Amino acid sequence: MLALTAALSWQGDALAACPSHERINTILRFQEAKEPVRGLGTDLSMRDAECGRRRLVEKLEAVENRVVGYKAGLTNAKIQAHFGVTSPVRGVLLEKMLLADGADVPADFGARPVFEPDLLVVVKDAGIHQAKTRLDVLRSLSLVIPFIELPDLVVAEGEKLSAPLIVSLNVGARLGVVGKGIPVQATPEFAAALAAMRVVMTDRGGKELASGKGTAILDHPLNAVLWLVQDLEKSRVKLKPGDLLSLGSFTPPLPPRPGLTVTVRYEGLPGNPAVTVRFR
Repeated sequence: MLALTAALSWQGDALAACPSHERINTILRFQEAKEPVRGLGTDLSMRDAECGRRRLVEKLEAVENRVVGYKAGLTNAKIQAHFGVTSPVRGVLLEKMLLADGADVPADFGARPVFEPDLLVVVKDAGIHQAKTRLDVLRSLSLVIPFIELPDLVVAEGEKLSAPLIVSLNVGARLGVVGKGIPVQATPEFAAALAAMRVVMTDRGGKELASGKGTAILDHPLNAVLWLVQDLEKSRVKLKPGDLLSLGSFTPPLPPRPGLTVTVRYEGLPGNPAVTVRFR
């Protein structure tokens, strides 16, 4: 019933500029009910999509939920080509989205839940806004953190998606499991390790579910940091010490199922760090 109501009520909203507060409230109701949305138009401009994202985040912040960072999505060239864009898209991370290593999460945590191996970095200082090279970026980061993102694709399977629509839905940000960080070394060797590392997802029995190299994200994970900094500056947003940046997925997303335990290991980084999530 919710899906039918949404499809009917938004037919007249397609020509609107910034998505209305009513539309954003309805999206949030669908997310809370864990029901996929139907009938969302894909003809938003990117400017209107960013306005919709801002309204969505403001409503999430209103429930004692503060912004703690930002995420890059569509960080793979093939995915960008599929959506007709030539750069990633940006979402916002909020405090209540982040869960501790080993978290026990419902398999149906979202309307269309998936999981994927990601990577967080922690901003050390504002010098990141002057970064031009990967070594510059490393000098302004304090930690690299294993991260399993748990996005919610939100829209019903078979519905059309566009890059602006993805942006308006905050790039699917829903939950994420955070591992133990490792200190950043501002050296060419550490930068090389980030590119060469093998990111491996396995189940509880050690069976490999998916794997990818560091280069799966914009040819180097630190390129995602540079892109996020530049994109945030377009919106006059300045990063602060402690802000988190989610760099994108190293493999295609997979659907969770009850009883599945997933561990992601970053082979080639110091100590081969890992992070685990359990689905119930």
